[in-house]
Amino acid sequence: MKTSDFDYILPPEYIAQTPIEPRDHSKLMVMSKTDGAIEHKHFYDLPDYLKKGDVLVFNESRVIPARLMGRKSGSGGKVEILLLHTVKPGMWETLVKPGQRVHQGTVIEIGTGDVSITAEVIARGQGGIRTVRFSDETKLNELGIVPLPPYIHTPVEDPERYQTVYARVAGSVAAPTAGLHFTPELLAKIQSRGVDLAFVTLHVSTDSFRPVKADDPSQHLMHKEYGEVSSEVADQLNQAKAEGRRVICVGTTSVRLLESAARISDKNILSEFAGWTGLFILPGYDFAIPDALATNFHLPKSTLLMLVCAYAGSEKIKKAYSNAIEHGYRFFSFGDAMLIV
Repeated sequence: MKTSDFDYILPPEYIAQTPIEPRDHSKLMVMSKTDGAIEHKHFYDLPDYLKKGDVLVFNESRVIPARLMGRKSGSGGKVEILLLHTVKPGMWETLVKPGQRVHQGTVIEIGTGDVSITAEVIARGQGGIRTVRFSDETKLNELGIVPLPPYIHTPVEDPERYQTVYARVAGSVAAPTAGLHFTPELLAKIQSRGVDLAFVTLHVSTDSFRPVKADDPSQHLMHKEYGEVSSEVADQLNQAKAEGRRVICVGTTSVRLLESAARISDKNILSEFAGWTGLFILPGYDFAIPDALATNFHLPKSTLLMLVCAYAGSEKIKKAYSNAIEHGYRFFSFGDAMLIV
């Protein structure tokens, strides 16, 4: 297996720069996991592929205003800080640009006047990773902005459009984008058909849009992400599986979290989970939980594309992506969706 096996050519005009309105009017490709058969629908048609007793699993993590613009104390050189996760109160692991110019001991000034803080670099990691101590982290929400992926060049008028309508637990630096297609009305329609909803939390890191650079994907080091599955949700999903009802994951983040929780048990039974996961799913992986998957179209050579190939089969996914390009689907975060059943 090579990383190049997960590469494909995508003309830039297929990368969605703005979200579709309303949310559920995006296109939906429905693909059979069994034979690769494809149907072209819209996301508002999703309830037609659900049945009473199904359980849809959503990642309710909320994107934080993680992007901070600052300047080096003394020289005034511009510095961009992306918050990754807290180490302890006042201290964060961050991604700093330009990383090569920000050394341990560097002090970065953020904001002006009464709304200003400093960030001191106290440890240096690889690839721009820096551990930073903030003088007052209570002002981070006020000073930061919601980060968009690097391939989106058009500003979003409403930052809430890069949040799912059910986002509740703050902590992600990128949205769990498969959920961006849902509206409150669509969720209500789904529930009216006897479909249950379950909510878990996995705080998404920058790995969502970071290509694998190693020639051998098994050599790629996944950034760990923090997630939680409550005991109530674990029991709900275990009961569904025991009764032969489908568990349908919304997004690759939900899959990774549930699979991480299931791996605790030798019997692939879910239990309460709260911790970090660096699970990297490649073709050949034996899935324990999802019976179907709703997901977006992912970047070439990405860990997310590798997971989808592991779930549905690389050849089927390659054909599906080619078909999506032929039919003018929009790709990546603000793009269209596919349902693998």
